[in-house]
Amino acid sequence: MKKLWPLLFIISFNLSAAVKYLPGTYNVDPDHTRVGFTIQHFVISLVQGRFNDVKGTFTLAPKFTDSTAEVVVQIASIDTAVQKRDEDLRSKNFFDASTYPTMTMKSIKFSGTPENFTLLADLTIKDVTKQVTFKGHYTGAMKDPWNNDRVAVNMTGKINRKDFHIDYNQQVSNGPGVGDEVNINVLAEGIKKSDEGAKK
Repeated sequence: MKKLWPLLFIISFNLSAAVKYLPGTYNVDPDHTRVGFTIQHFVISLVQGRFNDVKGTFTLAPKFTDSTAEVVVQIASIDTAVQKRDEDLRSKNFFDASTYPTMTMKSIKFSGTPENFTLLADLTIKDVTKQVTFKGHYTGAMKDPWNNDRVAVNMTGKINRKDFHIDYNQQVSNGPGVGDEVNINVLAEGIKKSDEGAKK
């Protein structure tokens, strides 16, 4: 048992270090960030998708509730793993990406704690900006192999697509072909802004 104590100490130390709160300003790492969504399809099932081009910054303030975030998503990067469907989603039937190429999110207020927070934000899709509430948690900080300070945050939210003028309304035999409610899931990593270190 005595031989196990050093190992247990190391494991405990690493776990505690992983959830350390690290204030600073971070660039969203697009290679390790996912903005995903789920929506009802033909009433009986769900379709999942994501946006592959995500950029932004967020600041974790020393006092967490003073934190801020701003994100820009390129609509053309939508990806549901079906090319024909993605082309339709980019069209005027849905997002009209040629007219409204970006979706943006800008924080209004953080409340709670890093481990269990609520974010009130302005979400802009097409020509509509509405306040949306996200629930989230900060999952930790670490020094990556290239000497970058890196943090991660997960968030979930929910919107009604018709609130943003995405009004597609084809009916099928058992109801609407596409649901109105969209569940949003954000898995974000950020790299601390610094004059030293380089992302790999």
